[in-house]
Amino acid sequence: MTRRSGVIVAGGRSVRMGEPEKTVVSVAGTPLIRRVADRLAAVTDELIVNCRDDQREAIAEALDGLDVETRFAVDDVPDRGPVAGIERGLEAVETEYAVVVAADMPFLDPDLITHLFERATGHDVAIPRPDEWFEPLHAVYRAEPAVEACDRALQHENPRIIEPISSLDRVVVARDELLEYGSLDSFDSVDTPEDVMWADGRLS
Repeated sequence: MTRRSGVIVAGGRSVRMGEPEKTVVSVAGTPLIRRVADRLAAVTDELIVNCRDDQREAIAEALDGLDVETRFAVDDVPDRGPVAGIERGLEAVETEYAVVVAADMPFLDPDLITHLFERATGHDVAIPRPDEWFEPLHAVYRAEPAVEACDRALQHENPRIIEPISSLDRVVVARDELLEYGSLDSFDSVDTPEDVMWADGRLS
């Protein structure tokens, strides 16, 4: 079986969450990023965590004992936005394809991730479109061309997260197909203390 990588983009500032650091906030008794990592570990052979240097210690503690090889891709320059996070994470993978997800998706669906890997085969990216928006932080990329696309986008200040996708050979996975292979809960994120309470209720 072809080896697969998972990239968790965790370097964004959690302004709406406040304290503690969003990535390690407890959701039903488990750090948020650990919930994401546990689900990714079920369908990948290695995990790469992109984060700021000041986050690394807390995230490493949250991921201690994870049953898959885990490495960090620390931002050289923090706060450059999600395109830079995607690029930094994909630069560190050791496989042809990798799924890239945000660190705040505790309901990530492994079956849906598996389907995205299958749909990406032979293409540069399989990107979900569960509604009117694309989901670049829940997509499977061919690492090398995606890194190049991110690098081109970063030649401009504050590129939109969707910008690298426009130059890649892409497969769009629409809502009906997503529902056939998994749950749209996979795209739900936790961004505020109120979201934590909501997720606690669903996971408890």
